[in-house]
Amino acid sequence: MAISVRAVGPADLPLVTRALAGGWGATLVAFGRGELVDAAALPGFLAFDGDEPAGLVTYVERDGGREVEVVTLDAWLPGRGVGRALLDAVRGEAVRRGADRLTLITTNDNTHALRFYQRYGFDLVALHRHGVDAARRLKPGIPAEADGIPIRHELELELPLSAG
Repeated sequence: MAISVRAVGPADLPLVTRALAGGWGATLVAFGRGELVDAAALPGFLAFDGDEPAGLVTYVERDGGREVEVVTLDAWLPGRGVGRALLDAVRGEAVRRGADRLTLITTNDNTHALRFYQRYGFDLVALHRHGVDAARRLKPGIPAEADGIPIRHELELELPLSAG
């Protein structure tokens, strides 16, 4: 069955809350080089495989609307196009709003996501050495390592958009 995507609505709050708690440990997410935000309160999109939830993306506007930043992205059915469908939805919304770029930050251990983002068209624009230390001060539950890789640095990626 094809993956469908729709905007998150008020009735989706229980699903969004469960999804964020399961994937991020809580709805509070450290992102953007030392910010803490309640991702359940952000705009976003849900992906579905039929009636079954398949993924979630949340985002914020920055720089007076010139930038849209992905805050969380979770695809629960790997290899099925869920992540791409969710990014397509955010990208479309960013273009609709007239944004110049779509951005996101991931961590140095997240090699699978880094490959995915680069295949999608994102370019690595900055490395924030020890950037996860600031995030850990806000959210101490961030693990020290994943798959034997110390989680230390934030990698900032950008996708230029042709608005309009």
